[in-house]
Formats: sequence, C-alpha cells, structure tokens
Amino acid sequence: MVTLSALLYFLTYHPMWSFPLIILFFCAIGALVTMWRKSVSWGSSMLLVGFLAGMFNIFIAHYANALFLNAFGIPGTGIIVQGKQTSSTLNDQYVWKYDAVLQTADGRDIKTQFTTMSATTYPLRNAILIPPEGETFVTKYIPGFERNIVIMSDESLYGQRLRIDEDLQPVLKAEAQLAVSPANSEFLKEYREALRSFIGKHGEASDSPIVAAYKRKLESLETMKLGQ
Repeated sequence: MVTLSALLYFLTYHPMWSFPLIILFFCAIGALVTMWRKSVSWGSSMLLVGFLAGMFNIFIAHYANALFLNAFGIPGTGIIVQGKQTSSTLNDQYVWKYDAVLQTADGRDIKTQFTTMSATTYPLRNAILIPPEGETFVTKYIPGFERNIVIMSDESLYGQRLRIDEDLQPVLKAEAQLAVSPANSEFLKEYREALRSFIGKHGEASDSPIVAAYKRKLESLETMKLGQ
C-alpha cells in the first residue's frame, strides 16, 4: 500500500514529469514485446498507448488517488497553514500552492503540500473544493507515506457548509417567488416542497443555524396547512 500510495502521489503531484516517464515505460514494454513477437508494429502501438496514458494521467490521476486513499486510508485531520498564489494558471484562474499539516491518528504532525491542480478530494466532483486556511478538515492517508492525503470534503465542516449553500438555492428561489406574491398557492406549494427537500437532506445537521431556521419555517407552514 505504501508503494502504491507513493506512486499515485508522484503521478498526481507531478503530472508533467510523469508524462515522459509513462511514455518511456510503455515504449520499453513495446520493445520487449517486439523482440518476443518479432514484429515492429508493437513498438509504434505502445508509443501511442504511452502518449495517451500520459495525457489521461494529467486529468484523472487525482481521481484514482482519491478512490485509493478513501478505500484503504485511515482517518486523520489537516490544517492549511499558508496559501500562496503562483504564476501558473488553470482555466484562466491562478493556481494556488498550499502548505498544510496533517495530524495523524497516532498524534504525529506531518508537513505536506498541494496545489489547486494536485489537490485530492473525496467524493469525486468536477470542482476544486479547498478548505479555508486555518480550519481543520478531515483527511485519509496511508501510514508510511503520510504526505499523500485525500481531503474528505463532505466529512469536513467547510464541505458541509458548501453543500448546505448549494442545496439552499432552490429554497431561496421559491422564497423569492413567494415574496412577490404571498397569496399565490402555486408559489406556496413550491416553497413548501423546496423546504421539505432541503430539510430531508440536511435535517440531521441540527447544529447549523440555517437548517434550524428553515426547519422552523417548514413546521410553521405545516401547522398552518393543518389548520386550514
């Protein structure tokens, strides 16, 4: 597990260095197969496979790393101690480099680094969800190669806040509609359904003041409905 974690760390955190190495690896396989099968076509075929594998690695290595660490890693916590903007860009946005400290299950402090390009998060989403600087977040890691971490966003407070904000949007839309026309029964129905859906997803988050407030609003609406 340690060796695999180290390999995935290298592929995820150094995709540009990995690219030529992946091509060389497949070319070496092609050369061996060529000598065995006495067919030169294997060399060119494996060169193409190596090129495609190197390209795919740039985009999917952090996904594979996240799945691996989530499946086999053990829980820890982390804190970003400093974030710095770099000169590199990704999708017209500057790439940030983060220095963090992992606190392992046995109480050790491990320094690690990642960027917005290499950050590994779980669950897998088409978004880069970096924790705020100075806030504790949940991680998983492989003992023996602790600097390779996956950020467990849904288990961390910052991720839970983001999910609440995202799922709250239909409620806010329905609330705004109802504010325009409070007597509109269709708008009231949509608002009630949006509240039920939101509370159904986040009802267990009783420590969230936002969830608690909308719980009270739903209870008020349900009581009003029963009284009609």
